[in-house]
Amino acid sequence: MIYADNSATTKPYDEVIDAYAKVAKDYFANPSSLHKLGGEAEKLLTHARSQIGDLLGVKAKEIVFTSGGTEGNNFALKGTAFTFGNRGNHIITTTVEHDSVHSSLQQLEDMGFNITYVPVDSEGRVSVNAILDAITPETILVSVMHVNNEVGTVQPVEEIGLALQKHPKILFHVDSVQGIGKVPINLKLGYIDLCTFSAHKFHGVKGAGILYIREGISLSPLLSGGAQEHGHRAGTENVGSIVAMAKALRMTFEHNQETLRKMSEEFRKVLSSYPDFMINTPKDGVAPHIMNVTIPGMKAEVVIHSLENENVYASTTSACSSKTAQPSKTLLAMGKSPEQASQAIRFSFSYCNNPGDGKKAAQALYKTISHLKKVVR
Repeated sequence: MIYADNSATTKPYDEVIDAYAKVAKDYFANPSSLHKLGGEAEKLLTHARSQIGDLLGVKAKEIVFTSGGTEGNNFALKGTAFTFGNRGNHIITTTVEHDSVHSSLQQLEDMGFNITYVPVDSEGRVSVNAILDAITPETILVSVMHVNNEVGTVQPVEEIGLALQKHPKILFHVDSVQGIGKVPINLKLGYIDLCTFSAHKFHGVKGAGILYIREGISLSPLLSGGAQEHGHRAGTENVGSIVAMAKALRMTFEHNQETLRKMSEEFRKVLSSYPDFMINTPKDGVAPHIMNVTIPGMKAEVVIHSLENENVYASTTSACSSKTAQPSKTLLAMGKSPEQASQAIRFSFSYCNNPGDGKKAAQALYKTISHLKKVVR
């Protein structure tokens, strides 16, 4: 089997599952409880927070645990709006953000906030100057994803963060859900105020995530009712998933990103020799694990299901919107036609793939398309 839908979710490492099971079984107490068992759970939580802070190069108290990327993005955007709305009502983002960002901003728009969606170029990349040109006296937040979840384009987030230093009242949020462990990011040198991560994108278990909140920033919480997470997020912490997430992050950082890049390069090399495919992922300035390709004249969902016969698993657009049957908004923003954007398939590899899987996946895709064309005729 070749699992090439890692941008939707990754398979947890065996050691991560073992860690989760151990904590869930033996350290099940509420970490807020005052008794000994609660204290033991709290120690594990504290250690995981410190370990993740060290891995990300930030302070432990700047790490807030969430349920994943969607909650982290909602918290960053809405928390900023609710806390600093008295400063202004303008937020800047791009046209290629994840749905959890766009949907959150649409809700804020309904509440009276003004949102500017800065366009991207044909490679799906926003320019620093375009972000700066969109700033008004009412701007309180800029939100830009690190790695595009559909085509893999890397955004110039550290350059944007540096440029925003001339506007100290504007917070800078980065969605690094797809980038963590694949494309390096320096939260401090990038002057990033808020950053979102999700465990199940780097071989952790679902239901755990991180929102980095720079020291000195206090956001209005989305979830109220307790003092957990330094008052940022009420609710009993998911200690098992959090401990497993810390282990997954450490293990992911131990891998060589070139193994992913080699798979993608093999994939591109095979498909580039056939005229039937349009590769949408740029050659340069991209993450090493994502390859997006359009197959003219073929419905993406038909190809996806046909690939299963070759024991290859890929996806259409983002998993969060794949069942809506809508054209990829990222590809539309890059200038592709609605038809081309509806015929796109995303292959995404991980450290759990085997060497040569990129080449094999591309060969399976070509074989599948050749068969479908014969059937259609």
